Amino acid sequence: PGWSMPGGGSGRSSWRKSSSSTPLNPWSSTRGEQELGNQTEMSQPYVRYEDLPQQEAGSSCQPSEVGARRQPRCCAWFRRCLGARLHESRTLRLNAKRPTLRRHVRNVINNQKFSVLTFLPKVLYEQFKYFINFYFLVVALLQFVPALKIGLLFTYIAPLAFVLTVTMVKEAHDDVKRHLSDKKLNGEMYDKLMPGGGVEPVPSARIRVGDLIGIRTNQRVPADMVLLRTTEASGTVFVRTDQLDGETDWKLRVAVPSCQKLGSDEALQRAAATLYAAPPTQDIYEFVGELTTPGAPGGAGPVATTEPLGLENTMWCNTVLASGAAVGAVVYTGDETRCMMNASATPTKVSSLDLQINFLSKFLFVLTVSLAAIMVLLPATHSPSLLLKALSFVRFILLFSSIVPISLRVSLEMAKVTYALHMFRDEGIKGAIVRCSSISEELGSIEYLLTDKTGTLTRNEMVFRKLHLGSHCLTSHAIDEVGQLLKDAWRAEGAGSLATPVARQARDALLAIALCHNVSPVASGDSYQGASPDELALVSFAAAAGLKLVARDLEHIRLRRDADGTELAFDILQEFPFTSESKRMGIILRDRADGAVLFFVKGADTVMAEKVVASYWLEEEVGNLAREGLRTLVVARKRIPEGAYRQFEAELSAARLAKTASGREQAVREAVDRLEVDLELLCLTAVEDLLQAHVQQTLEKLRNANVRTWMLTGDKLETAMVIAQNASLVPRGGAFYPVVARSPIEALQKLRGYPQGVMHAPCLLVDGTSLDLCLTHHQVLFLEVACAAPTVICCRCSPTQKGQIVRLIRQHTGKITAAIGDGGNDIPMIREAHVGIGIEGKEGKQASMAADFSLVEFSHLQRLVLWHGRNSYLRSSLLAQFVIHRGLIIAIIQAVFSSLFFFASIAVYNGFLTVGYATIFTTGPVFSLVLDEDITLDNALKYPELYRELQKRRHLSLKTFLIWTWKAIYQGGVIMLGAIYLFDRRLVHVVGITFTALILTELIMVAVEVKRWHTIMVASEVRALVARGCGRRVR
Repeated sequence: PGWSMPGGGSGRSSWRKSSSSTPLNPWSSTRGEQELGNQTEMSQPYVRYEDLPQQEAGSSCQPSEVGARRQPRCCAWFRRCLGARLHESRTLRLNAKRPTLRRHVRNVINNQKFSVLTFLPKVLYEQFKYFINFYFLVVALLQFVPALKIGLLFTYIAPLAFVLTVTMVKEAHDDVKRHLSDKKLNGEMYDKLMPGGGVEPVPSARIRVGDLIGIRTNQRVPADMVLLRTTEASGTVFVRTDQLDGETDWKLRVAVPSCQKLGSDEALQRAAATLYAAPPTQDIYEFVGELTTPGAPGGAGPVATTEPLGLENTMWCNTVLASGAAVGAVVYTGDETRCMMNASATPTKVSSLDLQINFLSKFLFVLTVSLAAIMVLLPATHSPSLLLKALSFVRFILLFSSIVPISLRVSLEMAKVTYALHMFRDEGIKGAIVRCSSISEELGSIEYLLTDKTGTLTRNEMVFRKLHLGSHCLTSHAIDEVGQLLKDAWRAEGAGSLATPVARQARDALLAIALCHNVSPVASGDSYQGASPDELALVSFAAAAGLKLVARDLEHIRLRRDADGTELAFDILQEFPFTSESKRMGIILRDRADGAVLFFVKGADTVMAEKVVASYWLEEEVGNLAREGLRTLVVARKRIPEGAYRQFEAELSAARLAKTASGREQAVREAVDRLEVDLELLCLTAVEDLLQAHVQQTLEKLRNANVRTWMLTGDKLETAMVIAQNASLVPRGGAFYPVVARSPIEALQKLRGYPQGVMHAPCLLVDGTSLDLCLTHHQVLFLEVACAAPTVICCRCSPTQKGQIVRLIRQHTGKITAAIGDGGNDIPMIREAHVGIGIEGKEGKQASMAADFSLVEFSHLQRLVLWHGRNSYLRSSLLAQFVIHRGLIIAIIQAVFSSLFFFASIAVYNGFLTVGYATIFTTGPVFSLVLDEDITLDNALKYPELYRELQKRRHLSLKTFLIWTWKAIYQGGVIMLGAIYLFDRRLVHVVGITFTALILTELIMVAVEVKRWHTIMVASEVRALVARGCGRRVR
């Protein structure tokens, strides 16, 4: 905004500001003509670092930097060889030829899983660590021993080679894509501001710690940087952080004041300063640093100054500059950036069906070994040597190797891809994304659903409802009445008379609402931009009532009274943003009209009740509004004398110079706490969070499907109760059993008093303090009571507690759990659950990106679980058993054939027939089962009670496996014995007869098991019959 980039013959960027009284030429190699005239007092003593006296330059180094200089190189080399890198603080000399004495990590992005040398070993290890693949590898290798060779080597090598080839191609394709993406990011060009002047284009991979880098609008930030200067007169810029924290709202960032005051960026290029940055951490909401400006040589002129740096002065890597242009100093690169330190791999999830199949594969291997042992030990006509028996044993294992089918894993993986494609194409859940297709079957047997409230059950769209002044309650429907009260108060103020108490209260409350926030008006002035939906609703209400926010920057706020057009101007002296720990925000302003210093605070009632002067109505009205399902905030004010503010400002400045993040935060909080006493209570605001569409129907259907729903929220207990009733989480007329305790004994008594085992048991309602007591002291009892309750609501939950609850449910019950949420605070429970589901909502895409399945609306959950989950589980169960049956029946035929012919280890079918049986003749019909449907979509959604049968997980169990095993034994025996008995004079044709019967048996089995015929199913059956007929004619 406000900048243009004309092309220059020199090839270097020459930036001109189109509308500014102070022209800046940020990254030009030519000195600006007005540079000297525009230099401020702070810029006058700045000189190049190399021009400073040696002792002065050295004196500014931090002790850690000096220590690093004396550190033996062998120690650093030894640590690098071990792969252990110590994250250390750093001190940078701006505009020095060597900004830092340490060697920091390169700014290279490398998300590749393999290298050229490690690709083959890693892929092979990843594949052969699974039992079934390792088993077939051994079987294939044994074919190279002449004495053990049975049939064609191709029949053993081809299936394994196919699996490995598909896997390697997929891994190579994904890794090449990652390499190209990394190459693109590492090759992005940036303007590096050289010491003393000039600009050099450098790729992102060549950026080093201490470099000054220019960032343009909509350009990615290549490394973690401290914002030094911007092209905006206010010294602020907005950055988009959705790729870092998943939040879609823009974040305000502030340039270092001393650098922003310089006349141009060329003056910055010649400035001398020392930048200290704390060791890199994973916390993206914290930064501790200092910028020290050396004084003039000889003590003449300004003295050295130190400015504290915080989160508001940073631009993290992979964020995007949304407005203006900026210059930043690089402090962290490569693996030490916040985004890379938080880039933890999502835990690998394996479905319970896959674990069951893995167990059955081992069982089948035992069956193979047992059958081979029987074939070797059963004949007693002669006693060959032990070596011959061992060879015969191994040959029989090879003959029966089809019992453990390698095609099972291939078929299941292809089926999972098919399920994901069905979900993606389903118009009923448009926008759904499957990020982890390997656990699609888990959707078919969920028993516990843990959900967030705000943004998941509700829209996270706040609508103002009530403003309580103590003696009067003003609603959103009485906006005209509120506006009239404001006019009466201003009219009386202009006339020098005293307005009515209600008018004065309304004026003070609306003024506090319009000032105490972190909202900025957009350029058009018709709407607002802010991080909190609550604040946006309150500021919009104040504007509708006649007190409109018209301008806000880093230092000023301006309001306009609609009644007479008068503007109210305030200077921002201090601002204390909202945090989850403090649960409140504050702002200190100076009224330009009379110079009064005003301190406004807004926060949760739990913390504000101790800050305000005792009130007779606050606690009662908070409870009343919460029972209506409204979110409340307490607004208070304090007038600060000038002397008291000066003293507070000095204490705050000293607190902000602490070297550690924890020490700085604690010191600042203690200073603010001393100011937050005896606050004047102004009003109580109430906003409503609207429910998502069709939430009631979805929760009712899930409850009828025997899915127990837990709501884990950070909201108040009363608000959670109302939302639970409105959303039908608790049925109409349902009771609540609150567990509110302040000691372990009290918590124990509450838990023991819960009526377990009764019809229409109440909903268990636990607040944050009680939940912590229960999890710490009575974990087992709490889980027993909670799992027996039809519904559980946990209030004031932290993200860590959400993840802990999901983990405990998994461990205690062994049931399938699902967690759904829309914010970054829901990620712990999403990752802990068997099935993690994210919703793309107002809080961004962070939960969606971390989840296994991504939805647009909560109501899509019923279709995802009751329909797609049902089909995925039933289809995979049937497909797995068919593939196992297909391998067992041919092994039984081989066993009967060998036993009839003197237990000879001779293959009944040659290699081509074996491969054709598993591919050409049966693959199509068997795999077409992934299109089968036992009920229609309408019935699945209309009768959710049908889902309860799936939760018992009986469709693939040891019992069903034994049933299918008996089918294979019976059918295989009948086929071989029947063929020999009926065609005893044509034994030469027994192979062809049994093979045809084998194929017909498998096709008939498929036809019997199909619940609903599909065109592809019919086509695959016909194709298999035609292929067998053509094969016989050719032969």
